[in-house]
Amino acid sequence: MAENKPYITQKQENGSIQISEEVIVSIATVAISETEGVSGFAVRTGAELVDMLNKKSRGKGIKVTITEDDRLFVTCNIIVNYGTAVVNVAKAVQENVASSVESMTGLNVEEVTVNVCGISVEQK
Repeated sequence: MAENKPYITQKQENGSIQISEEVIVSIATVAISETEGVSGFAVRTGAELVDMLNKKSRGKGIKVTITEDDRLFVTCNIIVNYGTAVVNVAKAVQENVASSVESMTGLNVEEVTVNVCGISVEQK
């Protein structure tokens, strides 16, 4: 394993399991994409953009932070569909991401922060 990639390690009776940040980003990406009212992902500007460009797994507007004590935080930047209740969509994203990550990895998600960065208006 590459030493510069963050991993969460779970100790087991017969060894340990390491789950990479990229796995968590992939799970969160699918969970967000499947949430009704989400149009897509947004890349924020400024320092966040520079940070995302330097990390391959963060190019979709999702940032995963793993603390030294293996606490897990997810931040996502989304665009919602025009006409949907923004707060309801954001809450659904929080629930879907936490539920998906926890059920697929067994990890506890401390917090899911949702930044609604735009509205998508579909042209007919």
